[in-house]
Amino acid sequence: MKKFRFKLETLLKVTRMNKETAQVALATATKKLEEARSQLQTLLEEMAQGHKDYDELTSKGTITVGTLMTYNSFFNWKRTQIENQQQEIIKCQSERQQRVRELVAIVNKLKSIEQLKEKRLQQYMEELLQEEQKQLDEIGGQLYFRNQQ
Repeated sequence: MKKFRFKLETLLKVTRMNKETAQVALATATKKLEEARSQLQTLLEEMAQGHKDYDELTSKGTITVGTLMTYNSFFNWKRTQIENQQQEIIKCQSERQQRVRELVAIVNKLKSIEQLKEKRLQQYMEELLQEEQKQLDEIGGQLYFRNQQ
């Protein structure tokens, strides 16, 4: 009997490669999200440090209008940066969720193909067993008839 050959083997290989690609894309998206969160944390720390410095100056009581305007500009600029970074995080989260959905879809497809392959291999093994049994029955029949003569 012929060697086992799965007709969808090429599709299986391509799907496995797609899975690896999707895993890399998910890892990249996750890393990008973590970097965005880290950047937001840095901005928040800078804002907190600015507030601390501002509080120290105001507690001394020697603050000028120019210094107030500088701090006001700084805080507005930091708020804008923080808002932009929060939007970037939302975008990164959305991208990561999309990558997770893609990976799940590919994994489900891969499982289906692997189940088909397993089922086909099982059928092949059963056919092979039946073929062997048929050959053994023929040999047994021939031996029986030779002994009868």
